Amino acid sequence: MTILLGIDPGSRHTGYGVIEQVGNRSRALAFGTISTSGAEMAPRLGTIFAGLCEVMSAHRPEEVSIEKVFMARNPDSALKLGQARGAALTAVVQSGVPVFEYSARQVKQAVVGRGGAEKMQMSSICCIFSAEKVQVAEMVKHLLGLEKRPQEDAADALAIALCHAHTRVSLARMGGATSVRRRRIR
Repeated sequence: MTILLGIDPGSRHTGYGVIEQVGNRSRALAFGTISTSGAEMAPRLGTIFAGLCEVMSAHRPEEVSIEKVFMARNPDSALKLGQARGAALTAVVQSGVPVFEYSARQVKQAVVGRGGAEKMQMSSICCIFSAEKVQVAEMVKHLLGLEKRPQEDAADALAIALCHAHTRVSLARMGGATSVRRRRIR
């Protein structure tokens, strides 16, 4: 049994999802959103840091996964996201837990089955992005056997944790195949 934490960083809403992995099965232990308020960035970063320290203390994850930074069109938004991600990473690193990073494409591929969640014919990019978020949240609900779809940021964090869980299982299988091959060669 391994406890995994997924983090979806954001300067206003940072999602977290804690799952328990046993073999190739996962179940949700806790999930939610750390919401910040106010115009000043420093207190918001403090809220993210403190909130994730609480999650780390309460659930004691053995590994943490976080979404990699993507290049946003708005440099100010990218900078704020990077700062929020830094606060999240600092909370994790200070506890000595290993951190694994995944791109949004890797997360979608692991949870939905393809790297760019199905795009619908809609007039607005915002609507397409929203449809992808709903699709990921629905798959998270299904994969973890949840009664209802989690809130968007928490669903993304659970998806990141599931991506790491799936990657761990795949790597374990490949490691087993490699060790069997080595035994046969010797």
